[in-house]
Amino acid sequence: MGLIKAITGAVGSTMRDQWLDLIKCDNMDMDTLMVKQTTKSGQISKGSRILVAPGQAVVIYDSGAVLDASAEEGVYTFDQSSSPSFFGGQFGPVFKEMWQRFTYGGTPAKEQAIFYFNIKEILDNKFGTATPIPFQDWSHAIPNQMTGSLSPMGVNVRCYGKYTFQIDDMGVFMRNHAGTGTIIKKGDITEQMRSEVIAAFQNVLNEMGNSQHRVPVLELPSNTDEIKQVMDEKVFDEPIRRRGVRLVSFTVESVSLDEASQAKIDRYEFSSNSMMQQGKIIDVMGDAANNPGGAAGAFMGLGMMNAGTGGMTGGVMQNAWNGNGQVQGQPNYDPYNQGGQQAPQGVPCPKCGTMIVGKFCPECGTPAPAPKAAKKCPKCGTETTGKFCPECGTPIPADEAPKKCPKCGTEVTGKFCPECGTPVA
Repeated sequence: MGLIKAITGAVGSTMRDQWLDLIKCDNMDMDTLMVKQTTKSGQISKGSRILVAPGQAVVIYDSGAVLDASAEEGVYTFDQSSSPSFFGGQFGPVFKEMWQRFTYGGTPAKEQAIFYFNIKEILDNKFGTATPIPFQDWSHAIPNQMTGSLSPMGVNVRCYGKYTFQIDDMGVFMRNHAGTGTIIKKGDITEQMRSEVIAAFQNVLNEMGNSQHRVPVLELPSNTDEIKQVMDEKVFDEPIRRRGVRLVSFTVESVSLDEASQAKIDRYEFSSNSMMQQGKIIDVMGDAANNPGGAAGAFMGLGMMNAGTGGMTGGVMQNAWNGNGQVQGQPNYDPYNQGGQQAPQGVPCPKCGTMIVGKFCPECGTPAPAPKAAKKCPKCGTETTGKFCPECGTPIPADEAPKKCPKCGTEVTGKFCPECGTPVA
């Protein structure tokens, strides 16, 4: 009971036309996975020709038991008196196990049939996550200030891609899908497979996001080989293999974050950029403190930096100053003493004592007192507002009280009253 190879070579040869009892399957396209062929009598006569086209495998059953099988292209003669030959190629071990153990209950008693299987790689099968899948993203790690360790950011992702599969165990495939049907289409199994593929992919994501792999969330599409390797090593596609099918390739084409996860990453990156910017500002200020001649240029650079970042550095600069008007980390730095120049002079507030540089006290709002008029030293003529001449030390006479006209009472600064002309001593 077996197959005898009649012709090796092109199965499309016109020589097959001379065989009247020729069993073949011409409609094995990419959407067709299995086709059951038999004769009108349900019996395959001795000498029948069986054609196996490229990408096909045939399994011959007799009342549910395997008689023979082949996955090699060619034309075969069926001879019930011969022993199984199992022209299986890579499927030889599978065919032998089917012959020894497999009993298929989908064929009527005493019926012989030939089952054609499509063993090509079935392409263009799409998958997508209906709801976002959790992922641990180490590319946006969060520091733990208590322990000094890092933890991944939890995000939710949607993934879309394609996979290919191939039938690799005809017996298992028959048990799970054939039943009493005569043809199995790709659409009959892909909906269930898609759910199993997504479940396997979620397990892979958990693995890719652990501390060993640490694949950045947005770089998943570029790690296709590693994803498939992890899936095979961990046998995450075990439910698919139990159907007599194996995944050949698995490709992630696009990854997107849900709104909440995107907002978390945006805040993380903004915070990181702000910390980096603050570090640069403090470095600039520190350089200015150590290089007095370059302080003015440093602050000019900060102003330009602030303009280029939309004013962001203003808040960072404010945080960089301490309560004494000094840059944090530079306790002896005086921001007003640039290049050893004289710091702006002020006058003490007559109410609270705070130094006033402008017209009003910055603490209590009291108007600044009018500046004292400069006086000339009676000895050397040097002008000063103090009580002693800074050049020769001569005491500066105090201002005399204003004189009043003895006749009309008008204040007089000269020797005569400006109103009545009365002499004033």
